[in-house]
Amino acid sequence: GGPAGSVRTLPPPPCPGSPSVAGRAYGALAMGRWRLLWQPWRCRKPPALRATALHSRNASTYPLPQQPLPALAQTMARYLRSLEPLVSPEELEQSKQLVVEFEAPGGEGERLQARLQRRVARMENWITDWWVQSAYLESRLPLAVHSSPAVVLPKQDFNDWKGQLRFAAKLIAGMLDFKAKIDRQTLLVEYSRGYPLCMDQYSRIFASCRLPGPKHDSVLLPPPGRRPPTYITVVRNFQFFQLEVYNSDGTPLTVDQLHSQLQRIRGQSWKTDKEPLGVLTSDHRHTWGQAYTTLMRDKLNRESARAIQRSLFTVCLDAPVLKVSDARAGSRLAAQMLHGGGSYSNSGNRWFDKTLQFIVGEDGSCGVLYEQAVAEGPPIATIIDHVLDYCKDPDPVRAPLIPLPLPQKLYFRFTPEIKRDIEHAKRNLDILITDLDITCFTYCKFGKEFLKRLGLSPDSFLQVALQLAYYRAHGELCATAESASLRRFHRGRTETIRSTTSAALAFVQAMADEDRQASEKLSLLREAVKVHSTLTEQALDGQGIDRHLLGLKLEAIADGFRVPELFMDTSYAVASYWKLSTGQVAARTDCVMCYGPLVPDGYAVCYNPLPAHVNFSVTAFNCCEETNAEHLAANLQRALDDMGALLGNCKDGGS
Repeated sequence: GGPAGSVRTLPPPPCPGSPSVAGRAYGALAMGRWRLLWQPWRCRKPPALRATALHSRNASTYPLPQQPLPALAQTMARYLRSLEPLVSPEELEQSKQLVVEFEAPGGEGERLQARLQRRVARMENWITDWWVQSAYLESRLPLAVHSSPAVVLPKQDFNDWKGQLRFAAKLIAGMLDFKAKIDRQTLLVEYSRGYPLCMDQYSRIFASCRLPGPKHDSVLLPPPGRRPPTYITVVRNFQFFQLEVYNSDGTPLTVDQLHSQLQRIRGQSWKTDKEPLGVLTSDHRHTWGQAYTTLMRDKLNRESARAIQRSLFTVCLDAPVLKVSDARAGSRLAAQMLHGGGSYSNSGNRWFDKTLQFIVGEDGSCGVLYEQAVAEGPPIATIIDHVLDYCKDPDPVRAPLIPLPLPQKLYFRFTPEIKRDIEHAKRNLDILITDLDITCFTYCKFGKEFLKRLGLSPDSFLQVALQLAYYRAHGELCATAESASLRRFHRGRTETIRSTTSAALAFVQAMADEDRQASEKLSLLREAVKVHSTLTEQALDGQGIDRHLLGLKLEAIADGFRVPELFMDTSYAVASYWKLSTGQVAARTDCVMCYGPLVPDGYAVCYNPLPAHVNFSVTAFNCCEETNAEHLAANLQRALDDMGALLGNCKDGGS
């Protein structure tokens, strides 16, 4: 029960033959009629669709409804409700007045809503392109820490370079096995809460890369219809290699073949005084954009950079890192996956623009770093689950006795100007890394099964616990964003759940009042969880408020109108200054995701609820004296203890 929903994969019933079935489907949200639509991702020819419902350009083979445009009055009412726990009565009154003016008949709101309706009619998805542009491509902050999430995977049972290469070979084979499902169109459609999900993101994850630009970035995607690349990039000791992963007959290399190729790469990449070129990609986007222009003037650099950008994915073979105490091991591991540990450590072993990077250390550490312009967390979690399952039981294919070509080393020419850019990027990244405060922990007293048995949504329960933890740490609530998946809709990305509610405020205030009875606190807890669950369902159903508000604002800007007063209001700014940025990525694997806060005086909290425990990561910035990741983590554990006690949970266990 999370915002992205706990994703299941089921073999759907066979394709309905009648084109009219798909045509009728857009109005049919009742489950009975939806069942007519379930068909495999492998269907090569989608049924004919109404042109207004879905354009053929980049259409996925699975007919899903278009993302709806919520009614203006509904969004305005929900927006005002979201302000209640965060602003003063006077500020709320002023916001109400602005809303009345905005949605007045014949006013700005009506005009912008009508323009958005026209956009809905002509586009596959009315908000996705705008969202990717404004949330990712126009952001100038570094991808490292600020944007790209890392997933910390369970430590593997090897402790030297031999185990590292063996595991990396299995991991690559597992990725190629997953890619084969996409290529053959046999990847089963995923379902969440009974709804089929858009599978569009999977085909874009491979062979894609973000490209820096002076004002905004762009995304390099493999051109449709053309033969996709057949190689990956492997990085070791700051040196990049192009590794062909298919035999000449088109079959993927076996685990043994991959292992021997990785050994050859190791033999070609001894540590010399190599420049950590990859660090450039961690810099401020404008700075990296300028350095990129300089780098790409040289033909050799251009060819090497293009090879990295067009590769299927990247594998980073990290050098050993300094050992830390067991208590800090999880947090240090998260830091290594998130940014590489610094210019003197493994940060030069990354190309932060690459959509998908697998990181494997010599000490059994492993993780994934991904770039969000192309994909969200849930598809990445599905890939991770598949790959780790594969690693436990790889295909025992015998390696053909064919000599393999030597992996190709990618060379770069370093001018004094590029060397200066690298020094500058190293300095900036090391400052950012020093500033990042990160704490990971596992809460062991209960997991999602216990909460489900009590009829509570695990995700909503954990969000309310976060409200209580923040309130205890800071004496007030703050604007909280939780990411919800919109994959029920064609090309859907995410919506924001505003987790700070009046019901949550009533609950946290009751918890601070010793005179209130436990039964009253329990009833307020259940109400807060229920309200959050309702918001989650609204968001998943395309009826959230944040993407609609963004659309209205961008429509005004695109048309050269002045930005409406509603968006210049103090309350609007306060309620969307996300001091608490949160996300659930529910993977079967015992892993946790982490990324940096969205604002300098904020936190980011990620969690993965498993049956009997919950993995958490908490980040903050050291430059802000008010925030402290360890302090919030301690409050979060205490909040969960206290809420568990209210529910009568007596199970013992450490945390």
